[in-house]
Amino acid sequence: MVGLKPSEVPPTTAVKFLGAGTAACFADLLTFPLDTAKVRLQIQGENPVALAAPSVQYRGVLGTILTMVRTEGPRSPYNGLVAGLQRQMSFASIRIGLYDSVKQFYTPKGADRTLPNITRNAIVNCAEMVTYDIIKEKLLDSHLLTDDFPCHFVSAFGAGFCATVVASPVDVVKTRYMNSPPGQYLSPLDCMLKMVAQEGPTAFYKGFTPSFLRLGSWNVMMFVTYEQLKRALMKVQMFRESPF
Repeated sequence: MVGLKPSEVPPTTAVKFLGAGTAACFADLLTFPLDTAKVRLQIQGENPVALAAPSVQYRGVLGTILTMVRTEGPRSPYNGLVAGLQRQMSFASIRIGLYDSVKQFYTPKGADRTLPNITRNAIVNCAEMVTYDIIKEKLLDSHLLTDDFPCHFVSAFGAGFCATVVASPVDVVKTRYMNSPPGQYLSPLDCMLKMVAQEGPTAFYKGFTPSFLRLGSWNVMMFVTYEQLKRALMKVQMFRESPF
């Protein structure tokens, strides 16, 4: 078995919270430049005023990061990291840490799960957590893999891909709308319709590769770390509670 063995005692809520928040911060720390590059690629050439003047052109994920470092300094790919870590420590610890408890409460017999309102966060959260859970359960039930690192890696990779496919259109519209100059779009719906009319439906998947690199790597880092942290923290807790 690769990694720590599963604990005989189910992880407590506190362990899930701490493990999820820490794992999410670790994943954010390693993949943040990919998110920065993704946003730059998605909004490149969006502002008509910027098109009339010379501007920095980004090509590919690595090219974007290197261009940012060259033109804006080595810290530029990590602009906004502190806020991102604060968000992960508070938000991810709740949404990931509570997932198992909520799932067991509402679906004690494996009943169908319902999707929340269609917003970017709801879509990504549902796609990530539910897909990871389903892939992991299928791998374990079919005895293809055991509950260790390879299983967690494959499940997280699949969850990242599904989350990118489902959330990319919403993410692109959100990024375009929030980074557009005042008055360019009347609403997110207006932004979406103009994108389709001017660029076609493929515009919704602009920057798909950096999006997948970001979400895919983030999911792998987060879920693998989370699974190991849960087991490590439970071992520490059991050791502290042991009378010997």
